[in-house]
Amino acid sequence: MVIISDVTYPPESTKEIAKRYLKAPVLPTFLTKKGPYIAPSVTGGMHSITYYELENDKLAEGLQAIGESLAIYFGVPGYQYEVKPYFELEEGLGILGL
Repeated sequence: MVIISDVTYPPESTKEIAKRYLKAPVLPTFLTKKGPYIAPSVTGGMHSITYYELENDKLAEGLQAIGESLAIYFGVPGYQYEVKPYFELEEGLGILGL
């Protein structure tokens, strides 16, 4: 499974985001991080997506670790984030009873 973090912030907060990124806590070894991938937007500011791969039985621990790593940015003007778990298709169908 994967957990995806979706982060947005205004361009004027980029320097503060970068400064805090360098001080972010190290993630546990059971999480495989891919990204962050960044895209600027004229209307939405900066947009960052990061993928975290993990085993299903580590979901709760993974969400907590990712939440703690993203909390370092609290207080940066305009910073917003969303974190969602995504299951592989077969698992998702099972959850839906199919």
